[in-house]
Parts: sequence; C-alpha cells; structure tokens
Amino acid sequence: MLKKLFSNNEDKAEMSFFDHLEALRWHLVRSAFAIIALSIVGFIYTKEILDYVVFGPTNANFPSYRWLCSLSNLLGMGDKLCMSPVKFDFLNTKMTGMVMLQFKVALIVGVLGSLPYIFWEFWQFVKPALKERELKGSKGIIFWVSSQFFLGVAFSYFLIAPFTINFLAGYNVTDKVENKFLFDDYFGLLSQIVFGMGILFELPVLVYFLAKLGVLGPTFMRTYRRHAIVVLLVLAAVITPPDVLDQLLVFIPLYMLYEISIIISARVYRKREEAEAEEWS
Repeated sequence: MLKKLFSNNEDKAEMSFFDHLEALRWHLVRSAFAIIALSIVGFIYTKEILDYVVFGPTNANFPSYRWLCSLSNLLGMGDKLCMSPVKFDFLNTKMTGMVMLQFKVALIVGVLGSLPYIFWEFWQFVKPALKERELKGSKGIIFWVSSQFFLGVAFSYFLIAPFTINFLAGYNVTDKVENKFLFDDYFGLLSQIVFGMGILFELPVLVYFLAKLGVLGPTFMRTYRRHAIVVLLVLAAVITPPDVLDQLLVFIPLYMLYEISIIISARVYRKREEAEAEEWS
C-alpha cells in the first residue's frame, strides 16, 4: 500500500518517506486550524448553541414535536402522536463544570463544522495513491461522505434524541426517588447518539470503496446478512438506552443502509467485471 501511495503520482514519485510524512503533517495542521477557527465561533455563541441546539429536544417548541402533532392531526388520529418533553432542570456539581461545558461545546462545533474540510484534506493526501480509473469512480466523494455523516446527525438529533431523552427523563420505578440530572450526563448521551449515527451512516460509502478495492462483494454481504443483523442490533443497543422503540428507530435505518450497501456493492462489482472484460478483449 505504501509503495502504491508513493509511486502512482508522477509529481510525488521521487518523494521520500519523510517527505510524505511532512505532507501529512501539513494536512493535519491545516485541519487543526479549521477546527480551532470554528471552535472559537462555538465558544463565542455557546449560550445560543446550548439554548437552541443542545437543549433543543427539551423544549416544547422543538420541531420534531410539532411535526409529530401535525402528522397525527393529518392522519385523523387527534393528539395521539403529540408529545411534550418531560420538564426537568439540569444540575452542575463541579466548580469548573460550566467552563468545561463551554469548551466541550466549542470543540464539538469546531469538529462538526470543519468535517467536510477535514475530509477534503484527507482526500488530498490519499488521492495520489489512486489510479486514473479509481479517481473517475470517486468523483464527488467529499460531498457523499459529508452528506451521509450529516444525514445521520440530523436523523439522530430530530428523531432518536427526543424519544431517548423523554424516555429516560420520565422513567421511574418508585415515587420515593426524584429524577434530577447532571448536564454532563445529558450532553454525553446526546453526543454519543449524534456522533454514533453520523459515523454509522457512512456505511454505504465505506462499502463502495471496499467494493472498489475488491475486498467486499455483494455475495459476501448477502451470505452474512443474518450476522450483520445481529451486529446492527448490538450497535443499536449501544447507541440507545435499553428501550425497544429507540433501538428499533436506530436499527431500521441501519438495516436499510445495509441493503442499500449491497446494491452499491453489486453495481461496483458489475462495473469492475465489465472493465476487466474490456481490458482482456
């Protein structure tokens, strides 16, 4: 792989191992600067981000609640699908808690906002290792990688997070205990759900490249479909709390992505076979 990386691009054919490390270093440095720049923006607007984004699912006017209620009325179900968030206050028990919260929010804003640019920097480093035919098949890769990630983030934030938060906040087995939550727990859970789904939504892109390399094919994915279902159920259980509805909300789109990945893999393999047939003819 290193030999391929260092030899496919004519402009970089004479570069040594340390020259490539230097190039990688500058890609990382520029990515770090992008994260820092957007983290500063997140640091400045922490209050607005917390009130309207991070704690959005705890507000009664959160879009998902309005959409569900409108859908319920549209289907003639009255208010059966209408949902109001559980009312609760967050606690801070550490002297440095609010300071650390602001830095966490700023860092996450920086990472999320700069992800497309980070993907682009990584792509600029990897691209010289690809052949011309592989480059043609990877057009728009930055768009697809970024859009898949943010699609997973949006899906988890607007659909999974509200159900999860309301379930956990309202769950109680005895009147002797009152639910009070640390904001660190809430923030950690929300980050886990959002980032987890964003990464898992990259499955079709990952399968596309593995199929391009000839590592993963549709036959393999169809053969081990049952095993994949078990893995997806485990991932759904890890990302969400022990609630069947929330786990199904995660599992169903993941399984759909798996089936879409099989279709993508089949198309890539068919094109590879056609290309190989043309080369031999």
